[in-house]
Amino acid sequence: MMKNFKLLVLAFFAGIGGAWVFQEFMANPQVQDNVFPDQESFQRQQVNFDAEAFITNVPNSPVSFIEASEKSTPSVVFIKNFSGTDYKRYGIFDYFFGTGPNQRVSTGSGVILSQDGYIITNNHVIDRAETIEVVHQKRTYQAKLIGTDKNTDIAVLKIEAGNLPAIKQGSSRDLRIGEWVIAVGNPFNLTSTVTAGIVSAKERQINILGGDFPLESFIQTDAPINPGNSGGALVNTKGELVGINTAILSRTGSYTGYGFAVPVDIAMKIANDLIKFGEVQKALPGVDVVEITPELAEEMKLNTLDGVIVTNVLRGGAAEKSGIQKNDVITRVEGFNVTGKGSFEEVLSYYYPGDRLNFTFQRKSDVKNAELTLQNLDGGTGVLKREFYTSALLGARLEAINAIEKDRLGVDNGVKIVGLTRGYLRDLGLNNGFVLTQINGDPAINPEKVGAFLEKFSGRLLLEGFASNGQPFMQSYSIR
Repeated sequence: MMKNFKLLVLAFFAGIGGAWVFQEFMANPQVQDNVFPDQESFQRQQVNFDAEAFITNVPNSPVSFIEASEKSTPSVVFIKNFSGTDYKRYGIFDYFFGTGPNQRVSTGSGVILSQDGYIITNNHVIDRAETIEVVHQKRTYQAKLIGTDKNTDIAVLKIEAGNLPAIKQGSSRDLRIGEWVIAVGNPFNLTSTVTAGIVSAKERQINILGGDFPLESFIQTDAPINPGNSGGALVNTKGELVGINTAILSRTGSYTGYGFAVPVDIAMKIANDLIKFGEVQKALPGVDVVEITPELAEEMKLNTLDGVIVTNVLRGGAAEKSGIQKNDVITRVEGFNVTGKGSFEEVLSYYYPGDRLNFTFQRKSDVKNAELTLQNLDGGTGVLKREFYTSALLGARLEAINAIEKDRLGVDNGVKIVGLTRGYLRDLGLNNGFVLTQINGDPAINPEKVGAFLEKFSGRLLLEGFASNGQPFMQSYSIR
């Protein structure tokens, strides 16, 4: 009994002692603020950390694309290309029910360049179009084709409208690998779609462009680009135009991680030329060049893979006059480092015939400099106005060949067939790029005279020239 009483007294005093300890060390408010902050204090400190320290001071904070999207999407339009009749989709039920074959309709995107209605897009978006429609903010406009350039896959349209939201132009030269960009367009007919990614690479060459002088120096991006995005805008986080979305690298036809855009500095030079002159004022140094591969570097005993190797010098061209020779290695143009063929062609695309540029090149172990005057396609230095003749009956546009083509084919004259559609020349079996040098033994020089002659001629017709692959051609026809 006494033993139980002692245990009870001991427990009583232990409880009192525990209460005193809790009061002194656990419930004292001054100790609480310094050692164990309450929930409210913890949340307050966490908020202060997020707002002031993390967002302000950490450079890798999340990037917002809201401002860029709001600035750029009003400047991107939806383009419809109405071309020839699609007989493949004309089936037996169409015959019986009288609907008839349908007109082909393809779609793409474009970017508004000016408030008065100039729009830039890809050449392949409007290729073979009979009529072109532009849809902007639910309004549809008939578009006029101002000009095209297959060498860069750029085209310019014009719609009759005013106070349009022209996009702000940025600089592709200042664009850096790893920089955030967004692609704005109309993939799968879904208008005003925005996707984001980074610049994966610059000066890419993927060998997809046509034309006589294809200029490939693409911006590569992982911003998702799909069919319908072609001709749309690639913009930076400020909403400035830095490229025109052009192509994807895909085996399925849909985006697989690789998208390509024409740099805006190239695209705007092309667009301005088409608007002002009706055609691109291409400036040529008079050389053909190739990339430096490890094998070529070893063979030529080069200690770098940067630059381009001269493989051909045009007779009477700017390079020949300045002393540049075959196998010279061009390393700099007007202060720009030449890292490959893409950068070489991109630098030249900024200039006009008549501009004088400084070239730095290596000849064996010697480093040399030369100043040369860029020339136009006919070998001159002025603004070039090409001769051409368009004929609905022939179903083609006829153009006089330029000095580069004359040198390549080894001829003094020729008229080239371009823009071939349904018509007389296609019925004869001729194709785009075919060059007529003689017709019934007479030289083909003037496109208008050649076109008028072919439109009216009947009897025995002998055509001589070159196919688009450079192979000589001679064919006789009986024309009624």
